[in-house]
Amino acid sequence: MTTICLTGSEVTIADIVAIARQRAEVSADERVIARLVEARLVLENVAASGQPIYGMNTGLGANLKTAVTEDFAAFQVQLIRGRGMAVGEPMPRDATRAVVAARLAMLAVGGSGISPAVFQALLGLLNAGVHPVMRSVGSIGAGDLVLLSAMARVLIGEGEAEYQGEILPSLVALARAGLAPTVLQPKDGIALLNASAVSVGEGALVLHDLRRLLGWQRQAVALCFEALAGNPAILAPAIQAARPAAGQVEEASLIRAALQGSSLYEGGVSIQDPLSLRCVAPIHGALADALAHAERAVELELNSAADNPLVLVAERRVLSTGNFHTPALSLAFESLGLALAQAAAASAARFIQLTGSRRHGLPRYLSPAGGASAGLVPMQKTVTALLAAIRHKANPVMLDFLAVSEGVEDHATQSLLTVRKLGEMLSSWRLLIACEMVAAAQAVEMRQEHRCGAGTQMIHDMIRAKVPALQEDRSLGEDVAVLASHLELCEDSWDRRSELR
Repeated sequence: MTTICLTGSEVTIADIVAIARQRAEVSADERVIARLVEARLVLENVAASGQPIYGMNTGLGANLKTAVTEDFAAFQVQLIRGRGMAVGEPMPRDATRAVVAARLAMLAVGGSGISPAVFQALLGLLNAGVHPVMRSVGSIGAGDLVLLSAMARVLIGEGEAEYQGEILPSLVALARAGLAPTVLQPKDGIALLNASAVSVGEGALVLHDLRRLLGWQRQAVALCFEALAGNPAILAPAIQAARPAAGQVEEASLIRAALQGSSLYEGGVSIQDPLSLRCVAPIHGALADALAHAERAVELELNSAADNPLVLVAERRVLSTGNFHTPALSLAFESLGLALAQAAAASAARFIQLTGSRRHGLPRYLSPAGGASAGLVPMQKTVTALLAAIRHKANPVMLDFLAVSEGVEDHATQSLLTVRKLGEMLSSWRLLIACEMVAAAQAVEMRQEHRCGAGTQMIHDMIRAKVPALQEDRSLGEDVAVLASHLELCEDSWDRRSELR
């Protein structure tokens, strides 16, 4: 079994995916434990000096000026119970594992002052497969405290957890896994809660899935070049070098490689194609660039101390911070959603071009039967509906917040909402790509004596292995669903340097 070792740096999105979906084990480097011990000593020394420390000897939010003067450990339990306000459906197992893994990665940086024993207990919880039942609604992007409360409560034996497929009282789940409830020390409660681990953990999974789908979208475009008799000269390196916009050079290169050997290079193509085909390199380049930016934003969070208050070991100080606040993360996901919507709009436009008229020398509606046959044209409505759903989700939400906690928390980032709406866009995009692939495969077969490139022929064959050619009108919705499921589950995408590179 794969083991991911936390060192306090260099945790990647791929690491989170492996932990969340492949049940990779997690360990902590001995230097991490030493760092936690040192940070804890700094915290205790500063607290002993009488300095007010937010969430340790003071209340939270509007209760900031309320001093905690006794039983500091009991206050941590009160603190996590008092934030257990999440509602909605429980998060799926892979998301829950991603969240716990993200919080562990952040804690390993060493700025929280968490007790090493509590860190080890959270690590043990994840490796044992005890998954807190975490309700999904309650974060506004100013830290994910309300959601993370469920994780902290399971550690101390409260709430519910999923273990081996069964939802159990946490005490029962812990016992079955051979674990005991954890005893919190001063500041441990807020150290577990005060971070954007839900946004970051779920964000890592969404970005992983988006990158895979981008690979499939590239393949659909390459086959559309064949289907529409597109002019491959638009992919020439000199054109890209003349205006090397973000990602454009690489995107053109990928499609050009898939078309290698195609009869498109032997003439008979138009001077200029519709923009959805002609401009695909800059459209996809913008998406690839936005994706890379979002990946950097997530990995920065995974490898940073996002705690409030923050233990500065080198300076022997404890200071309040705003590091839990994630406007850059939200903006990265908002921008990525807009870039995805642009790519999806181009996909929908190509589908309309393929299935509309005889303009591209293709049979009307891509129907071999002709006459009154509807062919693929009714699917234009489905494609339009999918694009409308994507465009709706692309609308920004990061400015939608209210001042809470008596005005102390008067700004928020809605980072979790930006992550989740992007994830919802992927479901529609996957179906849209499948629609484009079905149409492109049908069109290619209707171009007599046309020869696909080596890469595009493989794309065509993959589609035909899942969806038979249309001979007469039939219900194609089920075929699209089958192909979309393959795109979701199959890892052999273009982005993974498959044979299509």
